[in-house]
Amino acid sequence: MNPHQPGWASRWHSTSIRVRYQETDQMGVVYHANYLIWFECGRTEMFRELGFDYKRLEGLGLLLPVTSADLQFKSPARYDDLITVYARLTTFSALRVVYDYEIRRMAAGQEGQERTAGELLVSGSTSHVWLNGEWRPVRIDRAQPELFHAILAALKEEE
Repeated sequence: MNPHQPGWASRWHSTSIRVRYQETDQMGVVYHANYLIWFECGRTEMFRELGFDYKRLEGLGLLLPVTSADLQFKSPARYDDLITVYARLTTFSALRVVYDYEIRRMAAGQEGQERTAGELLVSGSTSHVWLNGEWRPVRIDRAQPELFHAILAALKEEE
């Protein structure tokens, strides 16, 4: 396992969400900006499944803001759809992190099934950089070496 190598990716982690009425627009489909919110839900829960959380990062003086986002829309989600957000890391380094996402509509009974069971609605990625509390770039392996190695160990363990 080497997250610095091209082609490396962690396993997919999943989080299910029921589309709420407030997330739809006048056409009855999910407003496009909500997919970014769901990406955040996916990456937050993935990080939590690895044994970490963003609140802990912030407590250590680390920030991980989004520096770019890319979304490809395939089909709209609609009110009351059960969707699953799949997230995985494709880059984890001392300087930056990149996540890939898939948002899929799951039919009744598909919960917990293989990722490809659901209909792909949106795919995309977000890039992030490690910052300190003053919003300056920081190398996590130098600023918080124990955390850096703990995350690497958690990624290796999930293989």
